[in-house]
Amino acid sequence: MKPILVFLFLSFTSCFAFAQNHQGNHQDIENYKITYLKEKLDLTPAEDKIFWPIYNSWQSEQGALRKERKGKMISFRKSTDIESLSDTEVQQLIQNELNFKQRDLDIEKKYYNKLKSSLPIKTVGKYYRAQETFKRELLSRYRDGKKS
Repeated sequence: MKPILVFLFLSFTSCFAFAQNHQGNHQDIENYKITYLKEKLDLTPAEDKIFWPIYNSWQSEQGALRKERKGKMISFRKSTDIESLSDTEVQQLIQNELNFKQRDLDIEKKYYNKLKSSLPIKTVGKYYRAQETFKRELLSRYRDGKKS
């Protein structure tokens, strides 16, 4: 269930960022995330030099995958009536989505292995915990902003 929530959150933040002046808002969120991670991870200068290139590469790879996914899902989203699609088309669209989820998981594993082979495992654990708390904080800020 947790991977589904993470995926939905990432999809949501991507769509939200795009809908709201996608470049500026997305950059604001990313800047806030970097500041948040720096505070929570409290990396040594040596760890800092190792972590950020891995993180940036990871974000770049995930961003490219999300962009590709968005392009391939357009036809599915544009179809207002699923009944108008053939069974083969529906099956292909669902299979594409499952393939994207698997590729996202493969990227996650790849960078987890890079982090754990380069940094102390507790630092890697802090990163994963900070990712989760950042998501909760971002959603909370979004909800609070919507109430205003």
